[in-house]
Amino acid sequence: MKLLLLADESVNLKIVKVLRNQDIEVLAVAEMRPGISDAAVLQLSFESQALLLTEDRDFGEWVFAHQAATPGVIYLRYRVKELIDILASLTKVLSAYHNSLYGKFVVITANKIRIREIL
Repeated sequence: MKLLLLADESVNLKIVKVLRNQDIEVLAVAEMRPGISDAAVLQLSFESQALLLTEDRDFGEWVFAHQAATPGVIYLRYRVKELIDILASLTKVLSAYHNSLYGKFVVITANKIRIREIL
């Protein structure tokens, strides 16, 4: 299975551009269906079997409290000045874990990476 990401509208488009320049396939909600609800984003992620890339912490609640179906989530948590560090961490995680990220909830901060199984 080829790695596919769905970038939520919250994701900085610079991140989308960098990932695409690294030959990572990224669908962007902002380009496809701007303004859709979080539930619709999750449905789109599920239907396309794309890992959801987001900067919106609400998706943690969707996945763990509401048990929303998802192939996986990568949540980026950073300050604007940490953008370069986040990009480096994200590309490192994608390279190292690739398809094993499916079924996981990943949190990436400027200095920490947590990978949790979605039950």
